[in-house]
Amino acid sequence: MAREKIVPITIEDEMQSSYIDYSMSVIVSRALPDVRDGLKPVHRRVLYGMSDLGMLHNRNYKKSARIVGEVLGKYHPHGDSAVYDSIVRMVQDFSLRYPLVDGQGNFGSIDGDSAAAMRYTEVRMQRIAEEMLTDINKETVDFQTNFDDTLQEPTVLPSMLPNLLINGASGIAVGMATNMAPHNITEVINGVVAYIDNPDIEVSGLMEHVTAPDFPTGGIIYGYDGVKEAYETGRGKITMRARANIEEIRGNREQIVVTEIPYQVNKTTLIQKIASLVQDDKVDEISEIRDESDRDGMRIVIILKRNANPGIVLNQLYKYTQMQQTFGVISLALVKGRPKVMSLKELIYHFVEHRIEVIIRRTIYDLDQAEARAHILEGLKIANDNLDEVIKTIRAADSPQEANEALRRQFALTDLQAKAILDMRLQKLTGLERDKIELEYSDIVDKITEYRGILSDRNKQTDIIKEELLDIKDRYGDGRRTEVIYSAEDFNVEDMIADEDVVVTISNKGFIKRMAVSGYRRQKRGGKGMKGTTTKDEEYVEHLFVATNHNYILFFTEKGQCYWLKVYEIPEGSRLSRGRAIVNLIDIDKDDSIKTFVPVKTLDDEEYINNHYIIMATKGGQVKKTTLEAYSRPRRDGIIAINIKDDDSLLGASLTDGDSSVILANRKGRAIRFSEEDVRDMGRNTSGVKGMSLGKNNELVDMVVIKNTHEATVLAISENGYGKRSLVEEYREQSRGGKGVITLKVTKKTGDLIALKEVSDKDDLMVITEGGKVIRMNCGGIRTMGRNTQGVRIMRLDGEEQIAAVTRVVNEEEDDTV
Repeated sequence: MAREKIVPITIEDEMQSSYIDYSMSVIVSRALPDVRDGLKPVHRRVLYGMSDLGMLHNRNYKKSARIVGEVLGKYHPHGDSAVYDSIVRMVQDFSLRYPLVDGQGNFGSIDGDSAAAMRYTEVRMQRIAEEMLTDINKETVDFQTNFDDTLQEPTVLPSMLPNLLINGASGIAVGMATNMAPHNITEVINGVVAYIDNPDIEVSGLMEHVTAPDFPTGGIIYGYDGVKEAYETGRGKITMRARANIEEIRGNREQIVVTEIPYQVNKTTLIQKIASLVQDDKVDEISEIRDESDRDGMRIVIILKRNANPGIVLNQLYKYTQMQQTFGVISLALVKGRPKVMSLKELIYHFVEHRIEVIIRRTIYDLDQAEARAHILEGLKIANDNLDEVIKTIRAADSPQEANEALRRQFALTDLQAKAILDMRLQKLTGLERDKIELEYSDIVDKITEYRGILSDRNKQTDIIKEELLDIKDRYGDGRRTEVIYSAEDFNVEDMIADEDVVVTISNKGFIKRMAVSGYRRQKRGGKGMKGTTTKDEEYVEHLFVATNHNYILFFTEKGQCYWLKVYEIPEGSRLSRGRAIVNLIDIDKDDSIKTFVPVKTLDDEEYINNHYIIMATKGGQVKKTTLEAYSRPRRDGIIAINIKDDDSLLGASLTDGDSSVILANRKGRAIRFSEEDVRDMGRNTSGVKGMSLGKNNELVDMVVIKNTHEATVLAISENGYGKRSLVEEYREQSRGGKGVITLKVTKKTGDLIALKEVSDKDDLMVITEGGKVIRMNCGGIRTMGRNTQGVRIMRLDGEEQIAAVTRVVNEEEDDTV
């Protein structure tokens, strides 16, 4: 037995060497496309194999299994699924912008359905794919031996198409990945032609022709910055959106119809996600979802509830589902066998250089063929010119070889010319055939001159490229499918929502809704009111305020936390609807509750947020002032607004400009007025300073912040429906921390003080009872009287019912509705 030779090697060296070999194999031979033809090896082998089998666009279909077997057996020593899956993708019109394979049978769907087995489906090449193989037999590209060294396969296809750009590519290699978007062939060819005309053109100039990716599924590119970055650097993030239209249907309702979805999004998965959002109450204004897609196109119908705002729902779907998706562009491809990230100009440059090489090699091949034919024709011309001598020489020879030698010797011919003369048929000796030889020779000479001119002139080479590309554009060019919205701000959901006043209500059970102010009709003082919301298990509206749709709302809780919400994000409801649980809108603690709200114009303007303040008061008499800037960075889980003691809770909060008067009112009917400047600016994580001294069994019930005290009036309302309007100037300014003065004489008839509001004659007063009744009246109907009085009845209450909340509406126009 021969002694084995063992070579010791460290495992680290072996692992490093093997991994490098593996990674290079994946990079070069599997995962990344070639920059010249835009194909990975498996796709290239499939197209070359189909060409070999004659599976052209105008021939009969053949079983997919046949081409899979051909490719596996000859060129691609991997699993059959790798080959068949590649064929399937080249058939799907929702995967490739310009499919390269024409399929017959089930090749999957945009719903994620898998293709039928390869024994059931049939394929042939698309006509456009044949353009990639044109002239492959003219030595235009290099060939290499296959895996067993028995056959030759192309290392790249001649590719008249800029396939990498028009169909894109995606693949994950080792330590790198490629993700290239598809484009419109008309735009790409225009861009290539522009580059040929001016090789010094900048990327910005090319972008005038190649505007943006053009996805096979259509949709909308939302914002252009990512496209620009991708074209300039080879990397960028492109935001894609579904195309959705809002349609009116019967019953005063609306529906959202989605007709195009982002590239590579599974339609069934998208519909399931929307359904789960509805089920989880994240989107609660959808009543039904239907998939009405058919062979004529996609149609996902999302039916909305009555009075739902379709703009808000659409924005929520963009935010929470794949109706908005990001395409991360990585323009990575193989350049001379090495991976490289390239800009748009570099991609076009490499394609043009490839085409120039193909044209040069094709022209050299054609020139060689033409010169060889001209050589033969020259021999035939000699034979025709010396016909009798040629016949005599042939007849005198004893063998073909002897005749060949005699002709070569007598007429100075080459071996090829002599053989051509000996092989010539007798009909070639007629006068007509002799003329044909002369004509053919003349044409060949002209072609040789043309070929040599092409080889010596780069401009002629680029002109041929332009001519061929423009011909392809004429045959395969089409319009864009994907719309481009150049600025994301052009499609702001707030633009779809009227910035109008709305009433926001929150019940004591934690349900919130918004309603149009016009939903409440004005009544005269002393009216019975109308039902403002349904009550359930002693539920009543505890908070009610007015804001505009575009405002931010700062929500302050009893424990001193602050949360944010846009007003239009609050679900709209009818007067009798319960609303939606606020815990589904903001992440408030279970043992906490919303106490007050501050509408804020914006949180983005630095001058605005640095010159405005939030002033807060607690039931225990504390006050605190903090700049609005401290609340300008919204967080879903909220922030601390004020430190609250265990036996205290937040009463109210207001927005000020730093130069206002503050009035605090307590339950026993007393109020104190002091300047906001008496309260110094503090950080968020503090408890404030004393605003009003309170006795036992007493607490603050309201806070009023007034900018202009001249002729301003405040309305005091008791819990039994009595109210009194007084001038602010009757409340003399004091230092904070005092006991204040009487604002309303509290008796058993009036009940304790429930609210103190600043009002004017143009304001409407809205009062809501614990039973849920709402009355709206004009404050001009309540006369101004002395501070130290009992007031007048402003609302008749049933039985033991008491007032729960009071707010005011500022009217811009007089409303005569009764």
